[in-house]
Amino acid sequence: MAKVYHIYAKDRCIFHSLKEDDFNRTWEQLNNMVGLMKTDYMVEDLSYEEVFPLMEDRGPAGGPSY
Repeated sequence: MAKVYHIYAKDRCIFHSLKEDDFNRTWEQLNNMVGLMKTDYMVEDLSYEEVFPLMEDRGPAGGPSY
């Protein structure tokens, strides 16, 4: 299972479920923009979370619950 990423500005999710390539590009762009442009955010306000999906492509993970 491939992990995905959520990106936060302060406590607000601004990008969710990004694949690794998209995450790397977006994370770099956000850090550059926040550092160069006058915004309500500072680089320290940006964070991310790595998420591993619980569901498999063929259905729920694990066996039957009955």
